[in-house]
Amino acid sequence: MRRTLLALPAAAVLALLPSTASAYPNPGRVTGDTVVHDPTMIRTSGGRYLLYATGGGLGHRTSADRIAFTAGGDAFTTKPSWWSAYATEAWAPDISYHGGKYLMYYAVSTFGSNKSAIGLAGSTTGLPGSWTDYGVVYTSTTSSDYNAIDPNLFVDDNGTWWLSFGSWWTGIKMIRIDPSTGKQLASDTTRRSLAARPTGTRAVEAPYIVERNGYYYLFASYDTCCAGTGSTYKVKVGRATSVTGPYYDKSGVALTNNGGTPVLESHGSVIGPGGQSIMNDADGDLIVYHYYDGNDNGTPKLGINLLNWSSGWPVAY
Repeated sequence: MRRTLLALPAAAVLALLPSTASAYPNPGRVTGDTVVHDPTMIRTSGGRYLLYATGGGLGHRTSADRIAFTAGGDAFTTKPSWWSAYATEAWAPDISYHGGKYLMYYAVSTFGSNKSAIGLAGSTTGLPGSWTDYGVVYTSTTSSDYNAIDPNLFVDDNGTWWLSFGSWWTGIKMIRIDPSTGKQLASDTTRRSLAARPTGTRAVEAPYIVERNGYYYLFASYDTCCAGTGSTYKVKVGRATSVTGPYYDKSGVALTNNGGTPVLESHGSVIGPGGQSIMNDADGDLIVYHYYDGNDNGTPKLGINLLNWSSGWPVAY
């Protein structure tokens, strides 16, 4: 069904796409070790999938076919000593491959606090135990109006590196990164704002940016995470003609003013989908996320769906 949809004319695809939250697709079939939170995934040149997720020293899963997943050791067999100033485990990794090396940005924090730090590690294989930690990239304190968590690296067509991050407080931020170090560019220390909810709840976090069809698309998770079957997490998106924004949703509302077009929301036993990353695979773009399984006491599970872009906006199927 997945491959067939990609081959259909745009009008036929649109006729099949969900128009209400109740019509959102269920996650694609996955088996094995699929209890994860905030997953990030990449496919190696040999065709194997590497997935890392929140918890401990960043938990690892691997798959040969994107269906059956097997747990392995954590990315870090020994946690870097600097973590102890912020927390005892790492969150929300972001894996990518640049210059012959796997890079992984991640966050170290405690729930509800903005005394947080973003770290960076590198590996030539991407496998557990092979990661070298490069230390702190960016921090926030309890007096900051932002939160240094949920990092995502984006490299534009000009080879410029950007890191988006953030949650709650004043929303999603972006800084420029020096490709030679993976850390903030010394000549540009501007902290830009990409998305915020200035009225009502401030709950927007977990940014992920991709460029498609001449636009930059910013995905983010909205509302309440990490409450099992009580979670209200959902994924929304906006787009811009510049990577630094401004981003607008499908209705023209700015993401810095409570905007966001839904991509995934709760439906049936799939509760609170979010913590998403986007990955391009042989059969199209994937949205990789966690959800809370209403049929399993709200256990966080791995969700994977393809995205269709024919309308100019990403639609999960």
